[in-house]
Amino acid sequence: MAKLKKEDFISALKEMTILEVKELVDAMKEEFGVDPSAVAVAAAPVAGAEDAGSSTKTVVLKSAGGNKIAVIKLLKEITGLGLVEAKALADNGGNIKENIASEEAETIKSQLEEAGAEIELA
Repeated sequence: MAKLKKEDFISALKEMTILEVKELVDAMKEEFGVDPSAVAVAAAPVAGAEDAGSSTKTVVLKSAGGNKIAVIKLLKEITGLGLVEAKALADNGGNIKENIASEEAETIKSQLEEAGAEIELA
């Protein structure tokens, strides 16, 4: 059997349905005794730890803007806060998420700005 190249494997994954990917993961668990999703999650912080000092940001809400309801909904989704806490954050401003990767911070900033909020990255 010829060795499967990484690019070919990824291409094949892109063509699979979610159910087929789940079955593949289950088969890998059974065959190798390892949960591939746990390995990926465990490896991520190690890779990011090298440059954590220079590439982390804090997302700060300066103002909820005119569309406060949309901002509150996003704050609930992003932070996992309850409705009352998300509303208080929208009313008073403050840190939304601290010490997160720059890419994630930029994504959160763009989502909230699209909803009408004024955001600052610190």
